[in-house]
Amino acid sequence: MATSGTATWNPSILEIFEEAYERAGLEMRGGYDYTTAVRSFQLLVSELANRGLNLWTYDQDTLTLVQGTASYSLPADTVDVLDGVIRTNSGNATSQADLVISRTSFSDYVATPNKLSQGRPTQYTVLRETAGPVIYFYQTPDGTTPYVFYYLRLRRIQDAGTALNTPDVPFRFLDAVIAGLAYRIASKRVSSMALVPQLKQVYEEALELAQSEDRDRSSISLLPYIQQGF
Repeated sequence: MATSGTATWNPSILEIFEEAYERAGLEMRGGYDYTTAVRSFQLLVSELANRGLNLWTYDQDTLTLVQGTASYSLPADTVDVLDGVIRTNSGNATSQADLVISRTSFSDYVATPNKLSQGRPTQYTVLRETAGPVIYFYQTPDGTTPYVFYYLRLRRIQDAGTALNTPDVPFRFLDAVIAGLAYRIASKRVSSMALVPQLKQVYEEALELAQSEDRDRSSISLLPYIQQGF
């Protein structure tokens, strides 16, 4: 028999909710069942953001720096900044250069004596505020050349949206998401309380399996440093 020849299955939010209810020994019937499942889903993706660095939520972004301006608001859905470089002469094939910039703690930034000192930024600090992260650069950008901050950020997983939307989750995490949702839904219903320990275990196992696969497969070499003499 021939195979389908496709690998595009991606369940809708409604299908995910229905599967989660069935695993919890329940049936989704009324509008409130859907509403409470949305809340559980949103809390679940919040938990996933705290569980580790989910590779599919990595985004590359840029920030054009302005002379004399040290702080900038990042996109509101930014969880954190993972890495970044300062690019000078952006777009110039002969002189464009990406220069290393290190991250420091906000305490170290606060302790900087002269924050108005201008030059090429060599350090950045991220203050994770409620309305969205704010990034601070030191030194404050000068006007020697245009500076562009190229950075890798961790973004929030998108909201559930409507019942016909598909989740902002790769297929390899679908089972873990459904298992986690079933566990959360069951914990709300007296009739399903007996299933909670089992559903919790299934969720943890499915999430561990998905996270162990969600990794960078590039090789890594570790070279010990041995100090010679004193």
